Amino acid sequence: MRLQDSRRLPGPNVLSARPGALVELVFSPEECAAGPTPATVRGAWRRELRGMLEALGWQDEVECTGEVMAMPDEASGARGLRLAFSAPLDALYAATEVNEWALSAALGSLGAAVDGLSCPKGESFSAAVGRLRGVISAEARPELLALREAAHARGLIFLSDDDQASVGAGCGARTFPVTELPDVASFDFDQCHDIPHVTVTGTNGKSTTVRLLASMVQAAGLTPGLCSTDWIRIGDEIVDEGDWSGPGGARHVLRDRRVDVALLETARGGLVRRGLALERSDLALVLNVGADHLGDWGTPDLETLAEAKFIVTRGARRVVLNGDDSEVVAAAERLLSPEQEIIWFGLDVHSAVLAKHLARGGGAAYLVGEQLVLQRAAGAETAGSGKPEPSVLAELGEVPMTMGGAARHNVANALAAVAAADLMGLPAAAISAGLRDFASDPQDNPGRLNEFAVNGARVLVDFAHNPDGVSALCAMAAALPAERRLILLGQAGDRDEASIRDMTRIVWDSRPDHIIIKELPGHLRGRELGEIPAMIEDELRRAGAVAANFSHAEDEPAAVEQALAWARAGDLVLLLTHEERVAVLERVAAAAVVGD
Repeated sequence: MRLQDSRRLPGPNVLSARPGALVELVFSPEECAAGPTPATVRGAWRRELRGMLEALGWQDEVECTGEVMAMPDEASGARGLRLAFSAPLDALYAATEVNEWALSAALGSLGAAVDGLSCPKGESFSAAVGRLRGVISAEARPELLALREAAHARGLIFLSDDDQASVGAGCGARTFPVTELPDVASFDFDQCHDIPHVTVTGTNGKSTTVRLLASMVQAAGLTPGLCSTDWIRIGDEIVDEGDWSGPGGARHVLRDRRVDVALLETARGGLVRRGLALERSDLALVLNVGADHLGDWGTPDLETLAEAKFIVTRGARRVVLNGDDSEVVAAAERLLSPEQEIIWFGLDVHSAVLAKHLARGGGAAYLVGEQLVLQRAAGAETAGSGKPEPSVLAELGEVPMTMGGAARHNVANALAAVAAADLMGLPAAAISAGLRDFASDPQDNPGRLNEFAVNGARVLVDFAHNPDGVSALCAMAAALPAERRLILLGQAGDRDEASIRDMTRIVWDSRPDHIIIKELPGHLRGRELGEIPAMIEDELRRAGAVAANFSHAEDEPAAVEQALAWARAGDLVLLLTHEERVAVLERVAAAAVVGD
């Protein structure tokens, strides 16, 4: 067996709603057959862990485990085992050492071992207890736990990391170095308050949705703070660039005292690696669950991926969900509690999910003809009685990001934002204004359905990079008028072969006139140069394509030059861009200006 990882879980995570520590193991098929098996290791680990927790005075902590398929680059039949337990927030580094000791002791009792554990060899139980008590004592911060408990007792958000702790959020936040925490007895908690906030996740559409929500917040005269895979933005100021879709980005936004409303894009990676920044929240939004990053540790299939996405719903009082997504619907039935209020969104108001929910007086956002409609839940309004009347927020023709309704995926994103914005207390007029003002351009939504006119051709630049995202764009492209259609296609090397071939078939089935297959030399990720393009070409030929239907480009800039040279007036060019987004947008924008 092999140690995959040992780490802290500072927030609610896929195995528990509490902070803790986790170790991950990979078992080969031979080990699964001959032993010790994952089940045997789990049982022995549990026995050793319970004994140590009792000795350390941590008897109230709980263990949680999970067995999963390992990554696809493992030998066929390999399995993974995750062993975790909850631990005090001020002793998570120590908890990882406790976990590693329990694993080492368990394997020793089974006559097995694994490299990479920090435990001294031959250490007795009593010596281990003494050592671990010392580690716990050195890390302990009782004043941190006292501040956390006091904040929770007052219903306030509490955030902490290695350097800082904060009470309240946004303009109501107070933040302190962890070495200079205030005395709970004398601290004035009345100076702290929370702000409206939403945690947004999904396979596709996260960045677009938080940016659209920011447009609605600004239309209400408030300052939005958002974190995403591209940046942290406060109002119109980008304060830091990079992937801030993890808990660190959420903490940064929630601690900024300029922020009135927090919009937190939350990606799978941060959820699986660290959990949530927020231990409890008012609102979570799950856009969709599709095949992307399948095979990454802990998410081998759609069901486990859905469970990872639904971490955002842990501790959330209200949850906005996609009623058109079967994986989301199934996960809601498995994972949500009856106390959590669900607000569904969907393109079909007559679907079984929405129709049943609305009949029971539930709230939803949906499409009726060309209208985006919001139906609040019965009892949602303080004035009057009975069921609130549905409200029309906008016509599709008024919402640029939907391209008149052709971009059905963005219609869904708009409906999700409508529901979330209403629940955060934004007025209907601001929601409508945000829908109208938000443009599919590099300023409002860089890399997401950005549109240019180049010598009479319609050029669209988008970041779609998985089968569901590409399928949505291909469906949109087929619905838009065009003389000819071209699609730029490529993929990073860390995707499995099945998903690459699925995506290729989706593109071919949309019947473009030409496909440019690009290499991504900066995203080979273990593959050989030319391996992914060859795989795409092979799948195209299997589907019936001939040499005239496609061409190759050595990288993304070369592919864009080839596409612009191919295009003529009346054509639609769809540039699926991954590696050189900024350069691609600049090049296409320059071509558009010249074309004017």
